[in-house]
Amino acid sequence: GTPGIKVFMPALSPTMEEGNIVKWLKKEGEAVSAGDALCEIETDKAVITMESSDDGILAKILVEEGSKNVRLGSLICLLVEEGQDWKQVEIPADGRDPSSLAPPAPVLTSTPEGPSVLPPPKLDHEPGKLLVRLSPAARNILETHGLDPSNITPSGPRGIFTKEDALKLLQEKHKGKPSELKPVVSPALPQPTAMPSALQATAVTSAYPRPAVPPVSTPGQPAALGTFTEIPASNIRRVIAKRLTESKTTIPHAYAVADCDIGAILRLRKELAKDDIKVSVNDFIIKATAITLKQMPDVNVTWDGAVCRQLQSIDISIAVATDRGLITPIIKDAAAKGIKEIAASAKALAKKARDGKLLPEEYQGGSF
Repeated sequence: GTPGIKVFMPALSPTMEEGNIVKWLKKEGEAVSAGDALCEIETDKAVITMESSDDGILAKILVEEGSKNVRLGSLICLLVEEGQDWKQVEIPADGRDPSSLAPPAPVLTSTPEGPSVLPPPKLDHEPGKLLVRLSPAARNILETHGLDPSNITPSGPRGIFTKEDALKLLQEKHKGKPSELKPVVSPALPQPTAMPSALQATAVTSAYPRPAVPPVSTPGQPAALGTFTEIPASNIRRVIAKRLTESKTTIPHAYAVADCDIGAILRLRKELAKDDIKVSVNDFIIKATAITLKQMPDVNVTWDGAVCRQLQSIDISIAVATDRGLITPIIKDAAAKGIKEIAASAKALAKKARDGKLLPEEYQGGSF
């Protein structure tokens, strides 16, 4: 085959450990020049366009659109030089299985004797039967209605038998389809009331190593106590959770309260609105904060783990809520800006944040 130019998942932010391929902007067989937009990658902060660093032809996309949790340094595509046969590109061994680029889920270990949060339970103890991984909701439906999961192919990630699969199986049973459903006998399965809930998880006589699960909710009826819906977290939300926890547990907190009469600000906003100048109360707070930091430079500092750095520029991070989570773009040198300029900057940054188009320098390095 034709030797290819390897393109790896880059580090697009200092805290990025993995990324999602949102969209490929070039197709296989298209010419690519250095600096061309190659694909869009969702980092832990925003969606950023990755540019090509080489000239050539995009020969093979190894990580498809929609792929999540692709580790840094993973091979994502191959280029060939112009004039070479891109269809005959040589695919290296580490690029044959794109699924191997994503980190394995820590809850599904491949070692049977290793510790596991979700051990694959054995539904049927007959010889020759395949082991099936069950979600808690699916397990409950199968046990309640005596369904055999081997009659349907699991649709969940990594072969997990999901609640939807169980409901589909139940629907087939009610329709009377010849699926040859038979009740599953669980030897020595204790009733949920036979022991305290704290001991259920450690019961060794149960065929299922997980504790008993509350019954799944029924449409039109109140949800059973303890049921929940699992919502996948985006890279941004995972980082938000990590940073908020670090902030609360590693930084000493102090609290102060002050009452402010903002009647003058509200009157000024009305006067500015007559000239079609729209500013928010938040814009005045940003300006007031910047002026205060200029008067009290000892507060305009950052800590890097060893020393305090007193910053000359007053760069204020403002919180913007987006569909992907909270992000904090920065109004640079806010003390030197007028209220109208602050308002325009805040609106422009908020729009870019919601569109996922913030550049790294627009949300990294704020001082307050």
